Amino acid sequence: MTTLISDSLRALKKIQPPGGIELLSYKRNRGIALIKKQDDLVEIREHGYEEQVLEVTIDKLEKELKTMIKREFPRSRKVRLIKFADPRELERERQKI
Repeated sequence: MTTLISDSLRALKKIQPPGGIELLSYKRNRGIALIKKQDDLVEIREHGYEEQVLEVTIDKLEKELKTMIKREFPRSRKVRLIKFADPRELERERQKI
């Protein structure tokens, strides 16, 4: 959990658009999806306590991600980081624990 933001940004740099990463709570009932639109533009989809979609540049991504992580994973010790190549993979039903 301590290196989540830096790991997320590092993984996102290596991914080609329109791919991205998804951060899920351990129980998979809340999450944040980061979809790389262009090399400098990222779409953030938050689902859990709040439902919202934002488009931000890479420079502002860290600040937005930090506030969303505090809101969606307030007491979490484990967060799942899943990479995907196509945003349609986000719509599939995941197993809940």
